[in-house]
Amino acid sequence: MTNEKLSRDLLLSEFIPEQMVRLPEHHPSRFPIPAYDAHNHLGRWFTKDWVIPDVPAFVAMLDEVNVQGVVNLDGPWGDELEVTLDRYDRAYPGRFATFCRLNWAETANAGWGERLAASVRIAAKSGVSGLKLWKDIGLRNRDEKGELFFLDDTRLSPVWAEVADARIPILVHIADPAAFFRPLDATNERFEELVRHPDWHFYGPEFPSLERLLDSLEYCVAANPRIQFIGAHVGCYAEDLAWVDRMISTYPNFNVDISARIAELGRQPRATRNLFLKHPDRVLFGTDIFPARASDYRKYLRFLATDDECFPYSEHNPPPTGRWTISAIDLPEDVLAKVIAGNARRIIPAFSRGRLQ
Repeated sequence: MTNEKLSRDLLLSEFIPEQMVRLPEHHPSRFPIPAYDAHNHLGRWFTKDWVIPDVPAFVAMLDEVNVQGVVNLDGPWGDELEVTLDRYDRAYPGRFATFCRLNWAETANAGWGERLAASVRIAAKSGVSGLKLWKDIGLRNRDEKGELFFLDDTRLSPVWAEVADARIPILVHIADPAAFFRPLDATNERFEELVRHPDWHFYGPEFPSLERLLDSLEYCVAANPRIQFIGAHVGCYAEDLAWVDRMISTYPNFNVDISARIAELGRQPRATRNLFLKHPDRVLFGTDIFPARASDYRKYLRFLATDDECFPYSEHNPPPTGRWTISAIDLPEDVLAKVIAGNARRIIPAFSRGRLQ
């Protein structure tokens, strides 16, 4: 086959270019101080089996890379929550912090706000370190009338009151990447990813807009100043750091984690670094990689602590999110210490000596 024929017939799915740029590389092996992964999944929420089948081996890996603690966002409710707390938090005090979830099946019948609030009260007494809210709020969950509801629904007020009284944070993932809310056409930068995962595409009259979801998040944060919110995935809008900056600047109770978004942050490294330097007390390290490996933690450490340029954010070729490379942000030691450890210890009860102050 001639080169001309090949260039005409090569499918995008078969195009796996090898980067020709050669630059200095740094590969730190351990976090400089004990770090905390503020966003991960260790339970049976997504699968029937535990994400971590061998907990002692997982803890040994954490020790290898100097990760002191991991947030587990897979705490459900009832008996399964107790089993999860026994397996992680109670067996390894200070190493794991389980967040509970809500049983949205309750919304099939009126009065669900009070019942969900009672569930939070019970979970808090059991020792959970926070509440996890997912994107099914606004995108999929429906009330007793079959209608979508959002974070700004007043029927959720009893839940927020219980969270505030329990002095636990809320980690909220309210929206996916911006491209997931755009038409799936030649202009969509996440076209390949959405073709692989069509259920991640939220464009059309049956879905609310990205702006509607973000507005509901802002309303909830503004209306509940006693609650520390952690906006998952860079506040759910890593593509617009000006929006993230405004939220952090406006609301003292709004924080963000960087989980699953170094691909986005690494293609805007100067803006990312500026955000971290401006708000060092409000950004938390997290991965959302499960099961996490030592190499995953080292990738995040390279991004946060070195000045490397133009390196892959994924081991896959082509990479899963988009066809680009990232550059690191070389945080100063004091800012790095807050991002990887200090902020998690301040906000997450299991990682601190007491409840939120």
